Amino acid sequence: MFFKKKEKAVEKKKLLEMCNIRIGCPSMDKDDVIRQAGAMLCESGYVNQDYTEAMLKREETFATCIGNGIALPHGVEEAKKDIYSSGICVMVFPDGVQWGSEMVKLVIGIAGVGEEHLEIISRIAEHFMDPDAVEKITGSSAEEIYEILGGEKA
Repeated sequence: MFFKKKEKAVEKKKLLEMCNIRIGCPSMDKDDVIRQAGAMLCESGYVNQDYTEAMLKREETFATCIGNGIALPHGVEEAKKDIYSSGICVMVFPDGVQWGSEMVKLVIGIAGVGEEHLEIISRIAEHFMDPDAVEKITGSSAEEIYEILGGEKA
């Protein structure tokens, strides 16, 4: 599993929940994608409502597209206070979304407590360096995506 970590004595919220995986998303404006990702993170209890604005603010100052058709929107540093628990959401766009100069098919919204967001981003980037891995996940069912990413704490 991608995000599996040793069990701890305290039960933690899963990093990814099935309800936070959306496949077959229609193309839309990247700001609308970020808003939807923020809403999923909020509805699942990872963040408060202010976090979505922090994700949009991050995008204004630093593009979150990492190449290979992947974007990893996340909030600015000041938004750490708006995060209750680390979590991600996944959106797959078969026809892509224009993200700056690149067409993105996989969007993974991230909320990371403390410095956990760096580890999450690093693991995602490392795993999806290979275009074949990106192609595989964008062609997968929600259940397969959940299995690939593990749904566990990083």
